[in-house]
Amino acid sequence: MRESVRCCPGRRDKAHSTWESGSSPGLPLPLRLRGLRVPGSPGAPARARVSSGLRRGQPGRDALSSGRPARPLCRAGGDTGASGSASPPAVEPAPQLKRNSFPSMNFEAEILTTPHDNSDLYMIPSMRSLTAEEYVEAFKAFLDHSTEHQCMDEFNKDQMPNIVAGLGAGKSTLSVLGVGSGTGEQDLKMIRILQAVHPGVFIDNEIVEPNPQHVAAYKELVNQAPDLQNVSFIWHQLTSLEYEQQVKERGTHKKFDFIHMIQMLYRVEDIPSTIKFFHSCLDHHGKLLIIILSDSSGWASLWKKHRDCLPATDSGHYITCSGITEVLRGLGVQHRVYELPSGWDITECFVEGDAVGGRMMDFLTGTKNFLGTAPPALRQQLQEALCQPECSSTRDGRVIFSNNLSMIVAES
Repeated sequence: MRESVRCCPGRRDKAHSTWESGSSPGLPLPLRLRGLRVPGSPGAPARARVSSGLRRGQPGRDALSSGRPARPLCRAGGDTGASGSASPPAVEPAPQLKRNSFPSMNFEAEILTTPHDNSDLYMIPSMRSLTAEEYVEAFKAFLDHSTEHQCMDEFNKDQMPNIVAGLGAGKSTLSVLGVGSGTGEQDLKMIRILQAVHPGVFIDNEIVEPNPQHVAAYKELVNQAPDLQNVSFIWHQLTSLEYEQQVKERGTHKKFDFIHMIQMLYRVEDIPSTIKFFHSCLDHHGKLLIIILSDSSGWASLWKKHRDCLPATDSGHYITCSGITEVLRGLGVQHRVYELPSGWDITECFVEGDAVGGRMMDFLTGTKNFLGTAPPALRQQLQEALCQPECSSTRDGRVIFSNNLSMIVAES
């Protein structure tokens, strides 16, 4: 869906609304049965396959199933707990995978399972991914207990005015594109900075966001912001790949003065190609802002040391700052990196039966009720990994997960 709203002094009216994509965003998240839909429904697969892993970020349709079988659980050797004591003995690798079918009234799920102790089922079929509504709830639990947005606010205050000062080269209109903008809080903060640095300039703001709930929340946020004058909004309810394909099919290539991609590159199918395309959308003197997890974050440590100990993932990416800067260097793009600390209080993840802790673990794994449905060995392994000093620290009795961010500014 593409919808346009123009905000001018003293009024805000909808210009037009046309459908461009009626499909809703898929949720290619870890540790779940994939695509469990009633046969015969639009887009319903004949079968579903278990596809799992540790993942960070918003669900989107850019990720596609790799079709790889699940790997057995294992442990990285030599880990110690937060107290410094040795970890429990390693979990024995599961035997060779086999294929089982589980018929039900609504679907037949083809699951790759691992026989264990002569049983037919090793992975639990009740584990499933978050729906769009459940993801929003889990993401809210993350934001409520993390300093991610405060970290971005600090960057906006200290660095953004200088970064955007040279945009537009005196033009009367600045074109801005947000890719994976979510509910729009950060977008509007950046727009206000642009207005402060470039007073009187009209801002043409376009948004690429596949999640319909996030698009709706973004629009509501705009409706409640009377200070946003001389700004137009156009929403494309598409993934970044769908937007890229649409642009190429039309043969038009609109140029933007400022493009930002905040915490969304984990979910695109081809990271180098995506960065190359959106960088090509920059106008002269334009800038591309990419916000991604830092190499010093706890997420990076978990991905490096434990992703091979989890069932196989689909095409979501374990990507941090160094992976992005490597792509930019390969493209010959000049860039600068700003490192900012951020924390996430995950103490409740270790409190038995705590509802907030459960939602945070759901966000961490992308799984509905992970603590209640995951195999005990996997649940224990992840909780122990979260306590490792390279992932978290303890402050006043609270467990604070490192959520450090890197802000990468690329020149046109």
